[in-house]
Amino acid sequence: MNWLYIGIAALSGAAMALQGTFNATLGKILGLWESTLIVHLIGTLVALLIIFVAGMGFGNISKLSQVPWWAYLGGLLSVIIIYAVARSIPQIGVGNATTAIIVAQISTAILIDSLGIFGMKKLDFQWLDLLGVILFVVGARILLID
Repeated sequence: MNWLYIGIAALSGAAMALQGTFNATLGKILGLWESTLIVHLIGTLVALLIIFVAGMGFGNISKLSQVPWWAYLGGLLSVIIIYAVARSIPQIGVGNATTAIIVAQISTAILIDSLGIFGMKKLDFQWLDLLGVILFVVGARILLID
């Protein structure tokens, strides 16, 4: 197991919890769709800045036609994710929303791995995976008790 990438993934998890909190606050003040737009505009500007500062350029942009159509759904999903997180956190709290997100995320990830879909490497399904999801759900239920 590569601990560097486990750490990077954990960092993204912490960033997601913070992002959800920030987006919920932004959404309460500006409105959900307006805040979703602002978040994406800021993200676009940051990505452009990184590309220019790192001197990467847009050399691979010519490969747009080689990308499978479904890979572009990430942009749509990004809007759905930001909206759903900003909508749910004020209603059920950061911990409850994040717990539901993680349970759905890990369940979907195991399904993708087991089927090897969307260009991902197929990993053999293990019954321990199912047990892990069940334990995850039980743990989530304990966390979700008011």
